Amino acid sequence: MSERTASDNIAQHFVSSAPFDPYLVEVDNDQASGHASQLRLTWWRFRRHKLALISGILLLSSYLMIVIVEFLAPYNVHTRNVDNIYAPPQEVRFFHDGAFIGPFVYGRDMTLDMNTLRRIYTDDVTDVQKLRFFCRGDAYRFWGMIEGNVHLVCPAEKGEFFLLGTDRLGRDVLSRILYGARISLTIGLLGVMTSFALGIVIGGLAGYWGGWFDLAVQRVTEVLQSIPSIPLWLAMAAIMPADWSPLVVYLGITFILGLLDWTGLARAVRSKLLALREEDYVLAAQLMGAKSPRIIARHLVPGFMSHLIASATLTIPGMILGETTLSFLGLGLRPPITSWGVLLTEARTVNVVALYPWLLFPVIPVIVVILAFNFLGDGLRDAADPYN
Repeated sequence: MSERTASDNIAQHFVSSAPFDPYLVEVDNDQASGHASQLRLTWWRFRRHKLALISGILLLSSYLMIVIVEFLAPYNVHTRNVDNIYAPPQEVRFFHDGAFIGPFVYGRDMTLDMNTLRRIYTDDVTDVQKLRFFCRGDAYRFWGMIEGNVHLVCPAEKGEFFLLGTDRLGRDVLSRILYGARISLTIGLLGVMTSFALGIVIGGLAGYWGGWFDLAVQRVTEVLQSIPSIPLWLAMAAIMPADWSPLVVYLGITFILGLLDWTGLARAVRSKLLALREEDYVLAAQLMGAKSPRIIARHLVPGFMSHLIASATLTIPGMILGETTLSFLGLGLRPPITSWGVLLTEARTVNVVALYPWLLFPVIPVIVVILAFNFLGDGLRDAADPYN
């Protein structure tokens, strides 16, 4: 009797009363037999890399944020508050006299230290300034085209709200960091497009054709890589006239960063193609009449796509650091353009950093973005590796 009960339980375990769904069978067989597409396999491996997945979400959120930066920033990027010069960050509070009243900040009184001429701000606990959300504040032009004045958060009427403090002109540091993200993040994308276009094309042709073209490319890359980076930046940045418009300067810096960074990728692509061009499938494509550009693009490049993905995610933070360095040295972007490098020029001297440390806040998003790109690159490289 017990053996009959056990067999019935086994039958009930394997037999389901649910209607037959061929799609579920197809999906299960697809995963079990390994016939999933390369893109799907890459996604399955990537989402197991938790740190890379979190970094990707963070970077995606950052790039989506720069689309609506005018709405997110409490103030316009050029708004000056002459009564709040070098004001320290304000603390957002929720309770006043033991009662919950929602997010607010205390008003502040300013006194001048006659010995050091330093402005000293103290909270006025009797002046409660409640924050407003989805409110009308400073006017702006959305992407320089559409007039608007709606912000996510605004200070109280006739109040102030400086979450990260202000600079020497009384401009809100948080708003300027948000506006600077649009320049610093996009300059990395535009720069890596230029670098990849040159590196893949020149390195791919050198590795596939070889001969005198390969020899010439190798000598050019060796010469460019032997030149110190900073003097080369100085020379190329000095070429741009000072009377150029901010947009032209922005594009010029992007192009310079792309020109300086293609040599390493070109040599990596060349070495990969030298190994892959001897494979049988390349010979088969040649016998079928495929042209060199098609063989490189359709057959050779996908073979080391994981290396290209890792190079891209490492090149973009390098571009961001390059722009930050140039702007910090006064050789890159210049006001009225706002980038993270331009903002850090406010903290050039030790005295300023010692008195107003909040001026170093723009370095935090630089570090976070670069670490996120590095973690994302590790995850994408492991996920896209066909031999993993």
